[in-house]
Amino acid sequence: MRVEGGRVLPKAIRVYVRWVEGFNRRMGRVAMLLVFAMMAVLLWSVFTKLTGRAPIWIVEIAQFTLAAYYLLGGGYSMQMDSHVRMDLLYSRWSPKRQAVTDAITILFLIFYLVMLLLGGISSTEYAIEYGQKNYSAWGPQLWPIKSIMVLGILMMLMQAVATFFKDIARARGETL
Repeated sequence: MRVEGGRVLPKAIRVYVRWVEGFNRRMGRVAMLLVFAMMAVLLWSVFTKLTGRAPIWIVEIAQFTLAAYYLLGGGYSMQMDSHVRMDLLYSRWSPKRQAVTDAITILFLIFYLVMLLLGGISSTEYAIEYGQKNYSAWGPQLWPIKSIMVLGILMMLMQAVATFFKDIARARGETL
């Protein structure tokens, strides 16, 4: 991989980017299947309502499944560049200027995700320590969905860092 002036990002960064993107790709594809699980739960809800025996847990299971779907798929969505982007000027810029802008703005996302992760870890620890339950008739434990939340935020943070490295490489005229 020869580039201008022989500059190449360190091997550790390239390995990190490949590992994170591979992990998020696999997890994102698994998360896609959760849509079918949620549809099955909601279909079950329809059938049980027709019989007059709808379980009290069905709506919450659908909500938890949807939350797991979008939390675990966030890193994959970022990797595929599927997030919504406000594009007034961006498409007119050169690829290098786009990469520099992306590298700067993703630092704000990384900061946000670090803060979100710290809050998620604290909330999960609380849920485990005090046996926190949802305020509903079913009253499920909240630590499982909060653990999934922390995993999803961590995966997205790792992908944001990988994307930062890719943007740096693009700005330097390299590819990862």
